[in-house]
Formats: sequence, structure tokens, C-alpha cells
Amino acid sequence: MRFRTSLRYRVALAFALTGALVSLGLAAVLHVLTLRMEERVITETLTAELEDFMARYRQDPATPPPSGIAIRTYVVTPDARDVPPELVALSPGPHRLELEGLGYFAEVAQRGDTRFIVLYDDAQLRQREAQFRMFLAGGVLFMTLISAFLGFWMAGRVIHPVAELARRIGRLAPGDAPESLARDFPPDETGQLARAFETHLARLAEYIERERAFTADVSHELRTPLTVIKGATEVLLADPGLSGEQRARIERIARAAQETSELTGALLMLAREEQGGHEAAPCRVDLLLEQVLENHRHLLKHKDVDVVAELEPGIELEVECSLLRVVLSNLIRNAYAYTHQGHVRVRLDEEGVLVEDTGIGIAPDQLQQVFERHYSGPAGGEGIGLSLVRRICDRYGWQISIESHENRGTLIRLSLGGAGQGGHAAG
Repeated sequence: MRFRTSLRYRVALAFALTGALVSLGLAAVLHVLTLRMEERVITETLTAELEDFMARYRQDPATPPPSGIAIRTYVVTPDARDVPPELVALSPGPHRLELEGLGYFAEVAQRGDTRFIVLYDDAQLRQREAQFRMFLAGGVLFMTLISAFLGFWMAGRVIHPVAELARRIGRLAPGDAPESLARDFPPDETGQLARAFETHLARLAEYIERERAFTADVSHELRTPLTVIKGATEVLLADPGLSGEQRARIERIARAAQETSELTGALLMLAREEQGGHEAAPCRVDLLLEQVLENHRHLLKHKDVDVVAELEPGIELEVECSLLRVVLSNLIRNAYAYTHQGHVRVRLDEEGVLVEDTGIGIAPDQLQQVFERHYSGPAGGEGIGLSLVRRICDRYGWQISIESHENRGTLIRLSLGGAGQGGHAAG
């Protein structure tokens, strides 16, 4: 379930709806009862008025009937001619009818051959009903607003412990020592939530401590043998008696050790999450890219592939060179490895890096999976290459996109946010 408003506003809305429904129900009941009471009062008044007139009429037929602005009286005899036909057809008892476009209450009584009819004009009653409805609508609106205001105020008081708990948890950093939260909150649902957060924070602190210990151990246990391997290869390569095949194998070992060292350093740096730490020294992107292009040129041996490098000089970025090297190495290595003929074009400018090749390309159904961990490439094999590239890009806010067509090649755009903005262009 997804909520788009805050808890306080939802509580206030619930109060407002409750107030509106209750006041609307009361208004409807009052309106119906008031109308029935008015009709009953009018009917009883007309009945009393008609009985009084009939009593006087029996004593003196010439007595004038009751009349006024709202009351009209008719005496219907067999020879009456000026009585509207709608009134003649009325049966004895109370009625409500329209006559000449106006509404009336009517009371009819029969005495022998004579019928007595009293009419009451309901125009004033309708006006009072309209005023009463406006009064009820105003009351409903007033009660709704009062309910919303009270709900908003009461919600602030009710959810204050939750807001305080959220504030205290929000200011905690992953490496901070867990606070004792439950003791500051009442033993209700908020206290249960605080205890759950306290337990989770303690487990998280233990996990971070284990990760730090693991990172430190890995840093030592991996860097030491890699340094030994690199030193050994340097000594072996200095031997002038090596054959060409032996030298090629040792150079391959040296390259593997160097790539593993760079990859290990990048993984450890990402694991530490050194955001907001020391500022990285400016990294010359053009020089770094030249080194990457040259270091991976062995992948193009025995291939009819031309490398076209269009590198704008003096581009610098304030990033960790080791992380940028990993990104560029992955892009260049893939372009070299999957291109068997044609060209690989690399362009560097202030917007970023563009790598274009005429290799085997990527199938459309696999194009959305290339950044997933352990993705199997077009030539087989699994690894963390492009998934690691995506993690590094996310760290620095870079954008990377891939366009590819099978058997036609691949185009990768790496936007570095403007080299002149993320760092500066050297003179």
C-alpha cells in the first residue's frame, strides 16, 4: 500500500470526513423533522381555522370567510360557479397542490351538500425552507472545518512520538553507535517500534563492524600476494635469456596481476563508501585513457582492427584515478575483445568519453542485462565488469548508455558531467 500524504494529514482528513458525515446526517434529520413539523402545524392550524369558520357559518351563512395574504377560503355549494375545478375535485382532508403556478396547503371539509376549503400559500414556507437549508449547509461546512482543524491539531499531538522517533533515527549515520531509543518512549505501539529500530540498529552496527574487519583483512591478504607477484614478474622480465614465448607468458601474468590489483582497489574503495571523505587529487583523463588503450592493445594481436583515438588534451577530473581506470579499462577491453575486424574509435572531450566499435554487437534481448552482475557476455564468460562500471558511475553521478546492433557494432557513451565542471581543464 502506497501513501502519498503524511500521517498527520491523513488523520486530519479522517476527522474532517467524520465531522462532515456526522453533521450532514444531523442536518438531514433536522431538515426532515422540521419540514414535517411545519406541515403538521400548518395542517392543524388550517383544520382549526376551518372548524371555527364552519361553526360561525352554521349560525350565520353571511359571515365572511377567513382571508389574508396567505389564506384563501372557498364555500362550494351545488350552484357555485367561481370555484376552480381543481378544488371541486378534492376529497375531504388535508392536501398539497398547485394552483395557477403556486403551491398551497389545503384543508377540505364536507357538511351536507356544502364543501368548505381553506388554502394556505406556501411561498413564505418555501423561502424559510431555503434559508434553513442554507443555514444547515453552513453548519455542515463549519463543522467540517472545525473537525479538520481539531484533527490536525490532535494528530500533531498524537504522532509527535512517531515524528520524534523518525527524527532521531534519520540523523543517525551508518557508522554511529546505536542509541537507546525505547527508554524515551511509552510502552505502546511507538515504544514497540522504537525497540524494533533499536534492535535493527544494533544488528546493523555489528554488520558494519564485520564488514570493516573483512575489508581490512582483504586489503592486506590480497594486496600482499599481488605485490609479490608483480615484483616477481618484474624480476623475471629483466632476465635477458627469456625466449619470446616465455616473455609473453610472464607479461600476461604481470597484466593479470595489475588488473587484479586495480580491481581489488576499486572494490575495496567502493566497500568503504568514502563519501564526503578526503578530496581526490585531479586525474588527467586523457593521459589515463592513453595508458588504458596501450595496456590493452595485446587483445588486438592477429586482428585486422584499427584504433582511432581522438583525445582532447588537458582534461582533468577530481576523482579517484583507480576507479576511473576500472571504468575505462572495462569499456576498452570489451571493445577490443569483441571486435575482430574494422575499427575501434575512442573520443574524449569535455562532455565525456565515446567508445565505438565494429564488433559482434549485443542482442536486443540482452541489451538491458549488460549492467547486471554476473551477466554472460556475447562470447561467454561471467564477471562483474559492467555491473562494477555502473556502481562507479552511480557513485560519481555519471551517465552511461549503450547502443548496439548484432554483427554491426556497439556505441557506448560515458557522460562525466562535463570535465570542465567536475574538475578542470589543464592549460
